Amino acid sequence: MAFLDFVVALVVRGGTVYDVRRKRRRFVVRFRKGNAEFMSQFLIHGGKPLRGEITASGNKNAALPMVAAALLTDQEVILENVPSILDVQCMLDILEHLGASVSVEGSEVRICAAQVRDPEIPYSLCERVRSSFLFAAPLLHRTGRAHLHPPGGDQIGRRRLDAHYYGLRGLGAEVEVGSFEFQLQGRFKAATLFFDEASVTATEHVLLAAVVADGETTLLNAASEPHVQDLARMLVSMGAKIEGLGSNTLVIEGVESLQGTRHRLVSDHIEVGSYLALAAATGGELTVHGTSRGHYWMINRVFERLGVQLDLYSDRICLPGNQTPRIIMDEGRVTPTVDDGPWPQFPSDMMSPLLVLATQAEGSVLFFEKMFESRMYFVDPLIQMGANVIVCDPHRVLVTGKTGLRGQTVRSPDIRAGMALLIAALCAKGRPSVVQNAQILDRGYENLEEKLTGLGADILRE
Repeated sequence: MAFLDFVVALVVRGGTVYDVRRKRRRFVVRFRKGNAEFMSQFLIHGGKPLRGEITASGNKNAALPMVAAALLTDQEVILENVPSILDVQCMLDILEHLGASVSVEGSEVRICAAQVRDPEIPYSLCERVRSSFLFAAPLLHRTGRAHLHPPGGDQIGRRRLDAHYYGLRGLGAEVEVGSFEFQLQGRFKAATLFFDEASVTATEHVLLAAVVADGETTLLNAASEPHVQDLARMLVSMGAKIEGLGSNTLVIEGVESLQGTRHRLVSDHIEVGSYLALAAATGGELTVHGTSRGHYWMINRVFERLGVQLDLYSDRICLPGNQTPRIIMDEGRVTPTVDDGPWPQFPSDMMSPLLVLATQAEGSVLFFEKMFESRMYFVDPLIQMGANVIVCDPHRVLVTGKTGLRGQTVRSPDIRAGMALLIAALCAKGRPSVVQNAQILDRGYENLEEKLTGLGADILRE
C-alpha cells in the first residue's frame, strides 16, 4: 500500500507516471513532470564481452519529420516500423494538441489530422524536442498561421535556425523571429533556394513547404541523409513530385493537396552503428538484422580505420568475434583522423560512440568534430574513467589506447554522449558504473535495456 501511495503522491504533485515495472524485487517507476524525470539512472557491472543478435529499430530522424508531414493532409497516414522512443511520443503529443487523432499499436502509428485547432504549440511541448519546429510549414499550409516557441533538443553547441527562416521566407511566408510567429497568405510560392549549410532539419522543413507550393522549387546544397531520402519517399507516396533523391539538388513540383498513405520507415543507421561500436569495444560479436548496406559505407571505413572488421550484407551486418582493435596509421606513419561531415561523410552522431571504441584500440587517432562545438565535452567523465584522451580544443581530441576503464558515476549530457558513456561503463572493470540522466537515452534508443540484456549486459535502471 505504501508503494501505491507513493505513485499517487507523484501524480498529485503534477506529474505523470508513464512506466511501472518490477525488476529484481523492486518496483521501478518512471515519472515525468514537465520536462523533468526522476529515478533515471543505469547501474552497470561492466567488463563482459557482449554477444548476440538484435534487429534494427526504425529510424528516429525519419520518424520525427514524418509525424509533422502527416499534418499536410486531412487523410489518414499510417507509419510502420516507428521506434518507441520519447522524441516520437513528444511529436505525437503535439499532433494531438493540434487536434489530430493518433493511435499506436506496436510499431504502427495511425494519424488523421482531419481537423486542426488553433495553430499554436505551447512552450511546454516545443521545449521537449527540437523537431517541434518542423510543424511550422504544415501549419502554414493548413491554417495560414503558426505560433511556436524555441525548440528543445540536445545541447551540443549552437544549432542555427537561420536556414529554416531563409527557406520559409523564400517560399512566401512571413516570419517574426523573436516571437516565433509565422503567417502565409494563400499557398507557398515556389523559388530556387541555396542553403548555406546542408542542414538536415532545414532541408526536411523546407521540403514540407515546397511539396505544396505553387510552381517548381529547386533546393540547392540540400541534405541527402538516408532519413531525408525516406521522408521524400513518404511525401511522394502522398502525391508529391520530387526529383533528385540521394543528391544535393532537389527539384519539387508543388501540388495543391496531398493524400493519405502507408509508409514503412528505414532502419536507424545511427542506432546500428552504436551497437556495433558497443560490441567491438567490449570484445564481443554481434549480428544486426534489418539493415540497408548502402547506409554503412562510410561508417564501415571508420571501423576499418580502428582495426575492426564488419561484414556488410544486403539485410544484415555481422561483427565477427575475437578481434583486437588496432588503429591503422595513414601512409607515412601519420596519425589518422576521424572527422564528420554531411552525408555521405561520417555522421556527427557517431563520433561519440566511436571515440569510446578508440579507447579500446591500440594506437592513437585524432577525432575532429567539425559540426558542433560542444559535442566533445563528454570526454571529461571519460578521462575520469581512465581514458587517455587529450583535449586539443572544443572540436578536436586525441585518443590513445588501449586503456583499461574503471567504474565511475557519470552523467549523460545528450543522447549520443549518453550512449558513449554507456559503452564505456560496459567496458569498465572494478566497481559498478552509474550513468545518470539515463532517460535522455530513451529519446533515441528503443528498448535499450532489453536489447542490452539480451546481449549479456548486466544493466539495471533505477
